[in-house]
Amino acid sequence: MYPILLKIGFIHIYSYGLMVGCAFFISAFCLSRRAARAGFKEDFFWNLCFWVLIGGICGGRLAYIILNFQFFLDNPQEILMLWHGGLAWYGGLLGGVLCALFYVKLKKERIGRVLDELAPFVALGHSIGRIGCFLNGCCYGRPAAWGIYFPAHNDYLIPVQLFSSLDLLAAFIILRVIQERAHRQGFVFVAYLLLSSLERFLMEFLRNDSAPIFYGLTIFQIISASIFFITLCLWTIILWLQKRNPASA
Repeated sequence: MYPILLKIGFIHIYSYGLMVGCAFFISAFCLSRRAARAGFKEDFFWNLCFWVLIGGICGGRLAYIILNFQFFLDNPQEILMLWHGGLAWYGGLLGGVLCALFYVKLKKERIGRVLDELAPFVALGHSIGRIGCFLNGCCYGRPAAWGIYFPAHNDYLIPVQLFSSLDLLAAFIILRVIQERAHRQGFVFVAYLLLSSLERFLMEFLRNDSAPIFYGLTIFQIISASIFFITLCLWTIILWLQKRNPASA
């Protein structure tokens, strides 16, 4: 749609990069406002979000390159051109979580408590980032007569990026409601994994940038379904073990 929002001489303001930056600062700011109430120093979440951002971008880009290996093999100059889009969400999630775990262990904080604080605002940041996908024209939907015209694709496509953004915003609201109520440690993060994987699984039916590879399902639907059921099973087992041994809860 509008990959480049503004040109000032040789300076180009890319919509995708701008929205990723907005997602980071808005999420980090909201988290920092919760810091004292949650028992953390204010700069803890700013630093945590920085490491999550770095890990998310590196992990997301690496996963996207692996999934589109032939393209990057033929066009190696594209590897560092993040402003063209191209971050695989699950690679970003893994990279972000690994960096978060490293930072949390370094600060000797409780991992479950930190992930519970972080989860809703990751959904919020993801929601904002999807607007960048819409403006950039990546992560596009299937052709539809009622869709929006995308010049880069010369076709009317389902604005799946905006649908995804609204879904993730709804997930953020749900997670914040759970967060403000009494809950078991780790449950907000578990709820985030369930909601985000379900959202991605459903949105893939409307997207047109990944080819089906198994019984009509894309690689991202297979990953989404795996994360959903593994998370559900692990959480069920944890609750069952805690009921059998309340002293360890």
